[in-house]
Amino acid sequence: MDLEFDVVELGPTDHPGAGETVPEFTRPLVSAEYWEDTALSSLYEDGPLLLVFHSMIGAFPATYIWQELQEREIPDQIDSVGLSIATPYAHAEFIRERNLDEQGVRFFADPANTVAAEYNIEMDLDGMTGISEPRPATFVIDMDGNITYAWVGETVPAFPDYDALEAAVETVTQTDD
Repeated sequence: MDLEFDVVELGPTDHPGAGETVPEFTRPLVSAEYWEDTALSSLYEDGPLLLVFHSMIGAFPATYIWQELQEREIPDQIDSVGLSIATPYAHAEFIRERNLDEQGVRFFADPANTVAAEYNIEMDLDGMTGISEPRPATFVIDMDGNITYAWVGETVPAFPDYDALEAAVETVTQTDD
């Protein structure tokens, strides 16, 4: 199969893992209608959370991961938020285009990519000095702010093992009920 793009190997990363406390941050949280600065901790205090880091909105990896999550109905099972370097305007449009608002999906806008740097999952964009975006990554977070599942891509593009992610979501939603 000719994929018509290069798979890029990424170096090792020291990202937060299962059993660790999720790093806190505050960024604009975008819905289809508005956005406001929101702390990550305010999202998991009412129930477990799926945090999905991905490439810029509009790039095929972001579209593909949200399509797969929707098809598996994961956002119906757990509060789900994305994070990318896109602007709030781009995130709001993506939510509307993909009908993600029906599942309550929202996105953190982090154009400076500082959250990915805090999580040690930033990567330089090929051929663009000083421009970076997050590696593909997923974190399942319980109501105490503990990471119960972490996956970080070792290549670009890369996608999580969706079966393992589903199992982690099922475990944390049953535990926190």
